[in-house]
Amino acid sequence: MAAEAPSLDRLPTARPARALSRRQVESLLSRAAAGFCLLFFVQTVPIAYFQATHGHEQRQWTQLVALLLFITLVATCVAAVAQRWVRMAAGSFAVVYLLGIASWPLANRTPLEPTDGTHWLYYLLTVATALAAISLPARYATIYLFVASAVYAIAGYITDSGGTTREQALLEALYSVMLGGAILVIIAMLRQASTTVDRAQSAAFESYAEAVRQHATEVERVKVDAIVHDSVLTTLLSAARATTSESQALAARMAANAIGYLREAAMLAPSEGSTVSIATVAREVAAAAGSTGVPFELRVDELPAHSIPVAAGEAVRSAATQAMHNSAQHAGQSRGRWVSIRAAGSGLVVEVGDTGAGFVLSEVPAERLGLRVSILERLHNAGGTAEIDTQPGEGTIITIRWPGAS
Repeated sequence: MAAEAPSLDRLPTARPARALSRRQVESLLSRAAAGFCLLFFVQTVPIAYFQATHGHEQRQWTQLVALLLFITLVATCVAAVAQRWVRMAAGSFAVVYLLGIASWPLANRTPLEPTDGTHWLYYLLTVATALAAISLPARYATIYLFVASAVYAIAGYITDSGGTTREQALLEALYSVMLGGAILVIIAMLRQASTTVDRAQSAAFESYAEAVRQHATEVERVKVDAIVHDSVLTTLLSAARATTSESQALAARMAANAIGYLREAAMLAPSEGSTVSIATVAREVAAAAGSTGVPFELRVDELPAHSIPVAAGEAVRSAATQAMHNSAQHAGQSRGRWVSIRAAGSGLVVEVGDTGAGFVLSEVPAERLGLRVSILERLHNAGGTAEIDTQPGEGTIITIRWPGAS
């Protein structure tokens, strides 16, 4: 007597702890950067006002540049809070700042004296670098850091007629490269760490789904084994010993019952709500194609990161595998066999075809369970469909869809 099938209710259902995701890190970085940058900007306003009122540069230029920087920085703060258009807003500040330091020499009237302090645009150089790191990939943010620092150094050199401010501008540019580089490294490390966590979490869910699928397969195998041991084997023994018409009729009834049991076993699908990615199902179908003993041309389109129920994935895989075995056994000397896998909305379509012998669908015997039970009924029970296009001498194409056409 076969052992009792394990219950899916006993399968652990605990979900992995919520991990730090890339989206959460980006949200935290954008909001923190926007808040601190706004504070730096507010501290810069009195310095800009002092330098403009003391005639070092055109007041209209200072007002225009400061206003544009303030607008784009406020827009960045609003976007960071709402988590919409963050990159666009942060990038606009970085662009406005770069244009501001590039136009600084044109607005200069008199060089700054050492007692006047550093030019007010310098205090926003790190702000622009940080927002560039938020809006751009690490490579381009690094380029922006060096370009902005170089432009600031050149502008400081041009606007001074002596040597003190020129040397100061160069030192400030070098300092901004070091400070901005540290900011870029921190942001890049946080992003890389969150990406690693996301990948690990995805792999964990994938392993969990695979474990559930294997468990569901084991449940079904145990049930089928029980039927084979309790019904099919008994039927075969009875048929072998049948010598009278009565015993032969009994064996025939037992055989019919055994086929019915197999049909019912195929209709039993796991009720666990876990999912498996369609990419995993596609890999399993592709692996099955390589184990049939005959060459199949594999055609796989790019698959999105969608998932389907485990039962549906198992039904698609099993039906495709059965279709490939049928082609290998019955298509004869086919000129070509292929397996095509593609996405269809949130589902999956697998096409198994050959140019072999073909057959008449209506003439397939009822006892041939491979086509009727393993493909058609199993897919139907899982919510999918299978379309069979075949004619004698013209090959066979079996199209497996999940979900089925509504």
